[in-house]
Amino acid sequence: MMDSERLPAQAEEQVIVAKMKALNAQLTTWAQEYYEADAPTVTDAVYDRAYQELQELATAFPALMPTDSVLHQVGGQRTKADLVKVPHPVPMLSLGDVFSLEELIAWQANVVKRLDAAVTYHAELKIDGLAVSIVYQDGQLVQASTRGDGQIGEDVTANIREIASIPNNLTEAVSVEVRGEIYMPKKAFVALNQQRERDGLPTFANPRNAAAGSLRQLDVQVTKSRQLAGFLYQAVEPEITLAVTTQAALIDRLAALGLPVNPASALIRDEAELAHYVTREAARRDDLPYGIDGIVLKVNRLSQQKMLGATVKVPRWAIAYKFKPEEAETIVRDIEWTVGRTGAVTPTAIMDPVILAGTTVARASLHNPDYLRAKDIRLGDTVKLHKAGDIIPEISAVVLAKRVEGAALYDIPTHCPVCGEALAHLDSEVVLRCLNPLCPAQIQEAVTHFASRQAMNIVGLGPRIVAQLLTKGYVHEVSDLYRLTEAQLLTLDKFGPTSTQNLLKALQHSKQNSVEKLLFGLGIRNVGAKAARSIAAHFGDLKTMATATPADIAEIDGLGLVIADSMTKYFGTRQAQKLVDDFIQLGVNTVYLNQINLNEASILNGKKVVLTGKLTRMTRPEVTTWLEAQGAKVINSVSKNTDLLIAGDNAGTKLTKATALGIDVWDEPQLQQQMQSK
Repeated sequence: MMDSERLPAQAEEQVIVAKMKALNAQLTTWAQEYYEADAPTVTDAVYDRAYQELQELATAFPALMPTDSVLHQVGGQRTKADLVKVPHPVPMLSLGDVFSLEELIAWQANVVKRLDAAVTYHAELKIDGLAVSIVYQDGQLVQASTRGDGQIGEDVTANIREIASIPNNLTEAVSVEVRGEIYMPKKAFVALNQQRERDGLPTFANPRNAAAGSLRQLDVQVTKSRQLAGFLYQAVEPEITLAVTTQAALIDRLAALGLPVNPASALIRDEAELAHYVTREAARRDDLPYGIDGIVLKVNRLSQQKMLGATVKVPRWAIAYKFKPEEAETIVRDIEWTVGRTGAVTPTAIMDPVILAGTTVARASLHNPDYLRAKDIRLGDTVKLHKAGDIIPEISAVVLAKRVEGAALYDIPTHCPVCGEALAHLDSEVVLRCLNPLCPAQIQEAVTHFASRQAMNIVGLGPRIVAQLLTKGYVHEVSDLYRLTEAQLLTLDKFGPTSTQNLLKALQHSKQNSVEKLLFGLGIRNVGAKAARSIAAHFGDLKTMATATPADIAEIDGLGLVIADSMTKYFGTRQAQKLVDDFIQLGVNTVYLNQINLNEASILNGKKVVLTGKLTRMTRPEVTTWLEAQGAKVINSVSKNTDLLIAGDNAGTKLTKATALGIDVWDEPQLQQQMQSK
């Protein structure tokens, strides 16, 4: 039957098929970017909207669905990486999604209808991470793998062993396959992206992709350095392997075995409890130290889960409720370019202030010129703003309908905004760099870093004082700090005789530091405080470090060719060689001082100690230094070989495991009492 307002049936069918194919192709591309390359080009919300549209078309026209539809796939496709493939005898399924409380309640009603019985649910946070399976035999970790396509994943056993929160040994000699999420804490994600920006590397789009990229490294030392963590929430055949009958009991059993579980779960008996849980967790998501993108609702009784079964892709007994992404619109007024201590020149959007996820946002990093070009951001543009991983303000898209007529493409700078020297791209880096070693911006950042607490710890020498020293021409490089005179310091703004003497004393005191402080203070790319200490302990003095070959450095335990290359390139410059000579002539210590005088009579001598929770009376480095002075070895994970756990505030699964193993536990007052008695 023809209708003037309606396409003929055959033509309509062609339109629908074309639409399905286009959506399927786009979703396939986005899934590959997300799961395999760990570099998504769209937000989860954009992907979810397209996925929902394809689902609606498939429901209305099932016969027209492409045979290779993404609706039939679980997670990502198998990758071509050099990781060994691991089959999953019990498939690792994805979860179905709903996007409103009404849809969630409708899903519950369907479950009750299918079972024709009363149902209690278990609600858990939906961790924004990478799904993994971990196999324990007789209590020992023997294999770990990613989800992959649900049928076959990738072997990441060695990498999982480097994650402090995942135990190599359970508290009981049970054999079980457990499943959960590996994630990157928000602080670790921010620090990693900042470091990658400084190093001219592409930044990760969100913590989930950072976690995935970190876990699938062939170099396990990279995984170890990324501070990953995990939560486990599932087991294969838990009724048999762990003798539990409900999801709530399973979580408790996993915790008793020493496995990390998320504490924010709850039993849900009715719609009111469900609404309360969803509202509460959505409100506090910004305050959590890890990213979540929703909640997961599971039928609590395992026997009912089995009765419900699963489709080819998703279990019928669980559903994911995804939070709505919080977005705001604002206007880009300017683009500011800043120069870091390694010469990286980074663009930042300056915008009209707007409230987003509870904070006022007026700036957003644009990372590098390629990112700026890809987003096509122009001055005066109205943009949509969200927080990547609920952390970092990020421009998701330009609202083209609101673009001011005649807005011109933004010109990428060709010269340093501070010193005026030509900018360059090095090798395959995406950032622009100022290669002028005498650039004032780089020198200010370098001197500020040199004086910082983890480096030379020159008390009283902050960014404001450094800026004055540079402006007056008293300091051109870090060694000049030790040439400062009383007369020079007295010319500084708000600097009198007392502050002058204090700074001179701080400079003299810093000369006595062990050389690892000096090495870290030089700001060599990829050489952090921990690596600096390992290098200093291995070579003994700065002159020997400066002449070491890449092979000499790479053989140090825990280091590799990246750090070795950075070290040799740095000390291969005439400026660095001059600095080494300057430090020696100026009386700065350039020798490794093993300042730990072991207290062999201490009750901690030879003991293995784990720190967990938040310490409020002292810092972890201070406690670690004291423990090592008592002859203790500070380790990351709790096992049957651990002798002592020191637990601060909000101690989690490590405390649970230590208690189960009967390990001695000290709180912070007990620790302080011991420290004062020595």
